Amino acid sequence: MTLFTGQWADLPLVELAAKASQWGFDGLELACWGDHFEIERAVSEPGYADGVRALLGDHGLQCWALGTHLIGQAVCDAIDERHHRVLPPEVWGDGEPEGVRRRAAERMKDAARAAAQFGVSVVTGFTGSAIWPKLYSFPPNDWAEIERGYEAFAERWGPIIDVFDAEGVRFALEVHPTEIAYDFVTTRRALDAIGWREGFGINLDPSHFIPQFLDPAKFALEFADRIYHVHVKDSVRMLDGRTSILGSHLDFDDVQRGWTFVSPGHGDVDFEALLRALNRIGYAGPLSIEWEDSGMDREYGARDALAFVRRSDFAPSDVAFDAAFGGER
Repeated sequence: MTLFTGQWADLPLVELAAKASQWGFDGLELACWGDHFEIERAVSEPGYADGVRALLGDHGLQCWALGTHLIGQAVCDAIDERHHRVLPPEVWGDGEPEGVRRRAAERMKDAARAAAQFGVSVVTGFTGSAIWPKLYSFPPNDWAEIERGYEAFAERWGPIIDVFDAEGVRFALEVHPTEIAYDFVTTRRALDAIGWREGFGINLDPSHFIPQFLDPAKFALEFADRIYHVHVKDSVRMLDGRTSILGSHLDFDDVQRGWTFVSPGHGDVDFEALLRALNRIGYAGPLSIEWEDSGMDREYGARDALAFVRRSDFAPSDVAFDAAFGGER
């Protein structure tokens, strides 16, 4: 049971590690922003990665994955001022879009090298997407242009995954609106585009399926061999005939929205079904709580979420329930 630190990057890692240990987490999924894990320091400063590992160890914590969502988003996106607000200055540079994309791609390659040095085998994150803005086909889409969007994704991410493969690290895309893959169909198309390379898989976050009326457990079963990491996050639909699944250009805490993120166990994700599916496919990685709830104190929420996951998780059975009856199956 780990805590993804992306929503806690305003706190120094040493402070968050102490809190997470006190709350009872087994480890942290370290975000590569704030001071939680600095990719460039990891690849340029001998001893940096060992120092981060020692800091975690001092609090009885481990790390199984790094999160690179902000950097990865810029690899394929149409770059605008929103990226300026989340990217490191050296990646943003002068803001010229193609330069930003190239620098983001190089930083993602360094993320693979840093992960290998740090001793983790999974890097989670986003890919960005040149075609997400064309989600609604009006004016009517040029479908050849949509196909070129998948080809461009593969062209930009192929060399990144080459480095991941060389370093023995796997990238796990969080299937998510705004990414090249956000549902079943687009996940298949993205995996097809990149040739189903082993170095490119999925970070399964069920909260992004609920607003789309999709079943995350069925997703786990369909893409079983690509589930490299799992986020525990929840969302709730609040559709009443006046609210929209599209978000209405409103912030997540606005009551006029049709859905929002909530603390795990307080929304519409069927976690029992998801956990059964994960057991069925043999997933043995961490369950990483990505805590987001605009209506709940986050420290209370982190403790509440961990208690929920510990209460909900269960190991798969290694024996048939009716084995005691005897006979052959």
